[in-house]
Amino acid sequence: MSRRELPEGFLLGAATAAYQIEGAATEDGRGPSIWDTFSHTPGRTRDGDTGDVAADFYHRVDEDLDLIQALHLDAYRFSTAWPRVVPAGTGAVNPAGLDFYERVVDGLLARGVEPVVTLYHWDLPQALQDRGGWTSRETSEAFADYAAALGRRLGDRVRTWTTLNEPFCSAYVGYAEGRHAPGRQSELEALQAVHHLNLAHGLGIAALRSVVTRPDASYSVTHNLASLYPADPDSAEDRDAVRQIEALHNRAWTEPQLRGHLPEDLVADTRHITDWSFVLPGDLELIHQPIDVLGINYYTTGVVARGPERPTEGTVYPGATRVRAVEQPGPLTEMGWHLAPHGLYDLLAWAHERYPELDLMVTENGAAFADDVVVEDGEKRVHDKQRVDYLRDHVGEALRAVEDGIPLTGYFVWSLMDNFEWAHGYSKRFGITYVDYATQERILKDSGRWVADLASARALPS
Repeated sequence: MSRRELPEGFLLGAATAAYQIEGAATEDGRGPSIWDTFSHTPGRTRDGDTGDVAADFYHRVDEDLDLIQALHLDAYRFSTAWPRVVPAGTGAVNPAGLDFYERVVDGLLARGVEPVVTLYHWDLPQALQDRGGWTSRETSEAFADYAAALGRRLGDRVRTWTTLNEPFCSAYVGYAEGRHAPGRQSELEALQAVHHLNLAHGLGIAALRSVVTRPDASYSVTHNLASLYPADPDSAEDRDAVRQIEALHNRAWTEPQLRGHLPEDLVADTRHITDWSFVLPGDLELIHQPIDVLGINYYTTGVVARGPERPTEGTVYPGATRVRAVEQPGPLTEMGWHLAPHGLYDLLAWAHERYPELDLMVTENGAAFADDVVVEDGEKRVHDKQRVDYLRDHVGEALRAVEDGIPLTGYFVWSLMDNFEWAHGYSKRFGITYVDYATQERILKDSGRWVADLASARALPS
């Protein structure tokens, strides 16, 4: 077999999010988040599951950091919980919250693992939601203060800072579709959230730059950009459907953040909902802050076509008319997502073509499959061949991108461990480590062993 080596300096890591793994929801001064409220509302999550305990990372930090070290990973991408650091969203900073994340960062560094910090992975303080959440610019301004608090405490040790993770989900799934917290269903509010999340990114980058002291600090944002295809490539209508969804899903974020303007077609497509008057003079300049890395989360592709006037299924895209998602053939993951490794390459190529000045990083990539624990020779094992195949194929596409000159600087598996999968509760497992939620025992899956082998060899067999 020929060896496809990971490039020098390429970060191989695993990723998690605070609310999905930490637990300790009411301990040491942490305030409530929108996900605490949402998950405790009957009917919002599968089986009424909450993140109150999750994978109990808060109490098992040393055990889990040892696991990361044992996997030979270069880096660990995790998010900090805004309500643990600033419980009311604004005002007093919680010393215990900062102490906890300092313990995580110092523990990683002591084990030779680079911390990659994401400031917002959907757990908005409930107090801010009570005053409008992401429909209000107060939330954007409060985010900058929160970013500065973490930057001051950890800015001498953390190299890579990420402002937002998948703001698409915060805005559209949270405010238009209502399937995620805060459970709103308003297309206008969703577009207001788009702008104020963009503004939070810009203000957050500026705040970090003002306090972070590490001279080689790197600043980024992570988007779950869509890898889109027309149902009929020869159909002008289907190609325009791709354009319309691409504007809402991708360019609504990347153009303001990376180019300093709103896409003209986005504004035109949504004019029956809003005139975008909530974008105040100077906002786009504040949003357009220089960054170093564009993070990309990838799971599956999307195929779209012209359809009914107002689709009734799937993600609610504000302003999207006569656009429908086309069901794709299997094989599918447990999430019902089509397996399409080539989509990762295509998405990286799309991003590099539009924003060639930026390094790229795959900040999440993984799959949910049904996992069973078996006992062999007295040892508990999880034989998740489908996930191993998934990771092998997608890492291969990432390396193909590198070989073709795309400046990809890292790849992070989603996820380090099984966790609370938002509205799906604990029914979907993405981890390369199995979590027995009754006992909190960690069992390394075959996929975890595969990742450890990849990290040790720094090469992927063809």
